[in-house]
Amino acid sequence: MASDTATDVFEEHRPVLTGVAYRMLGRVADAEDIVQEAWLRWSGADHAAVREPRAFLVRITTRLAIDRLRHVQSRRESYVGPWLPEPIATDFAGTVPDAAERAVLTESVSFAVLVVLESLSPLERAVFVLREAFGFPYAEIAGILERSEPAVRQLAGRARRHVEEGKPRFPVDPQEQRDVTERFLAAATGGDIQGLLALLAPDVRLVGDSGGKAKAPLRVIESPDKVGRFLVAVAQDPAGDLQFVFREINGVPSMLVLVDGKPDSVMSLDLTEDGRVRCVYIVRNPDKLGAVGP
Repeated sequence: MASDTATDVFEEHRPVLTGVAYRMLGRVADAEDIVQEAWLRWSGADHAAVREPRAFLVRITTRLAIDRLRHVQSRRESYVGPWLPEPIATDFAGTVPDAAERAVLTESVSFAVLVVLESLSPLERAVFVLREAFGFPYAEIAGILERSEPAVRQLAGRARRHVEEGKPRFPVDPQEQRDVTERFLAAATGGDIQGLLALLAPDVRLVGDSGGKAKAPLRVIESPDKVGRFLVAVAQDPAGDLQFVFREINGVPSMLVLVDGKPDSVMSLDLTEDGRVRCVYIVRNPDKLGAVGP
């Protein structure tokens, strides 16, 4: 295989490799590092001996991601405050024409699902990502992980049950998501505590990720009263010139908050079936805002 052809083959599969690595690790920089390492391995491989480049590249990427995940898990144990995935701007509607496939990709990259994936073992997470997000056959996953197919099916079953217990059980219409987010923002910035409380589910939670590098709660806030009063207090004490920009982030309409023109935070809402807010995710760690841009 000529060098240019080898490069073309890798670039053809780069989106899948990046998608696997990000869902495995939850950080753009880590995913990019893994894909770069996969490129180095691919460029040094005997391409004539590779019958299925996609399977070969996904195998390399997945194994590298598993190794990296085992390393970063210990690092996250010392993380200051709650840990959330790094937000990424998404627009699957423009790149994935099939509605069903787009729905799967959107769900698999949502904050709610990525947070649940954090509680899986590296192997369970790999099986879930390959099977549920990208539709790899069990036999192919078994080859990638060097496990038997029955073992892979067991891992998939455990992972799927765990994720189903923790993720929303119904799809949310994007327009409804945006409408609720707009009303939520208007109530918070307007100091309308009663209007905000009306939008919150009884078991609402607020999870803020700052990594100790910005102001954010160091523990999960629970109950409508505490969540509502926290949000109103924060909104009434701006740190500079505020600007709110709607973006599709991690598959859903979310809010990018700019302060003096620079990314300050990302807010994403997890809704219940009746359109109330079940969880508020706020990412303020400046190291995690580079992929959403101003």
